[in-house]
Amino acid sequence: MIPTVLGVILVTFVLFNVAGGDPAMLKLGKQATAQRLEEYDVQRGYDKPLICGMWGKTRAYRSDFRFSAAPWGNIPAVVYTNNPNRLILPAGREYSVPLSFELKPNTDYRWELVCRDGGWSEPDSARFVITSGTTVVKVVSLNADLWKKRFVEFRTPAEPGDLKFSFHVAVAPIEVKSLALYKRAGGFFDSQLFFFLGQIVRFDFGISAETNQKVSIMILGGLVPSLILTVPIFFIGLVVQVLLALVCAYYRNRFIDRFFVVISVILMSVPYLVWIIGGQYVFAYRLHMFPVWGFESLKYVILPVLVGVFSGIGGGLRFYRTVILDEVYKDYVRTAFSKGVSKRGVMLKHVLKNAMIPILTSVVMAIPFLYTGSLLLETFFGIPGLGNLSVNAILSSDFDVVRAAVLVGAVIYVIANLVTDLCYAFVDPRVKLR
Repeated sequence: MIPTVLGVILVTFVLFNVAGGDPAMLKLGKQATAQRLEEYDVQRGYDKPLICGMWGKTRAYRSDFRFSAAPWGNIPAVVYTNNPNRLILPAGREYSVPLSFELKPNTDYRWELVCRDGGWSEPDSARFVITSGTTVVKVVSLNADLWKKRFVEFRTPAEPGDLKFSFHVAVAPIEVKSLALYKRAGGFFDSQLFFFLGQIVRFDFGISAETNQKVSIMILGGLVPSLILTVPIFFIGLVVQVLLALVCAYYRNRFIDRFFVVISVILMSVPYLVWIIGGQYVFAYRLHMFPVWGFESLKYVILPVLVGVFSGIGGGLRFYRTVILDEVYKDYVRTAFSKGVSKRGVMLKHVLKNAMIPILTSVVMAIPFLYTGSLLLETFFGIPGLGNLSVNAILSSDFDVVRAAVLVGAVIYVIANLVTDLCYAFVDPRVKLR
């Protein structure tokens, strides 16, 4: 089980930190300032290295010249070519690197440059210079006739506003293939992965970008309304479905069996949303038997529970009927009848007991979905459960909430699988625990 849970955690990390794109950009939009995006990254650990390493990204300067000259487009004399993609800085000038915002004080940074000058210039005629006011902090020669990658590390002073980064090009033009700025992490394992694992250990899933609340508190707050709704639907629906399945099996191939089979097909064929809207219109709006919207008392839950139970009868009845009928036609049933056991006794003492394994599998595997709530019911009836919370989080790109809901739901599903295997040993003597 532990390797499976670790695998779920790793898959969740890959989906939201690697394959999900830029969370800050998706949430805040393309019009957000680099400073605002940086604050979002820092709060959620996205400014750290992905797996491990000493250098993480910063939005103070972000450009690889693959698609445009930004942020160099408004600087005079600078030339951008897109085939191949590179920046050309003509000779005889000084070019200041345009930063998006002021760097953090007393922090280690590193520039990564890939550039060349064709090998025509004199030694040190092309340089990358870091200055603080009138003081030169660091000078790096850029003379090279082939593409060369250079690393320029520096530490910001207590007042980093005076820092200036510039290219000094004297004799021949400089071609810049890439230019990136990185910030030193707190350690080799100070990364997004270990930041995420630390959150899980502390049961701290971050801060919601939409409500500015702790995600763990939001999930706990939505858990109770979801369980109030889903637990009655689950148990009432289970009892009704199994009893009707037993009735169908008891009167198999008779009118009552065929009647319930037709009803179950009809219930399965009608979309879930139709039952919700129809129940609201008839029982809440027209007959005024129940409230239409809200969660002020248990009265607000009765109609959603009835809709959930009624709409789920079709699929459950067909499944349990099939499971029970599979047992009815086995040899031990004929043996019980030949010994004089009544039909009712065979159905309750023998058939139902031996049909418990598939029934138990269906029941236990449905337990994780009690946690996630009912997306449509909670949304249409205004119940502030986890289903409603998840829908709103998806619509508002609140990644911390979505990630926490997915992770907790997946872990509960893994635990439910384990519980299912353990329960087999109690209902089937052929299964032994080892």
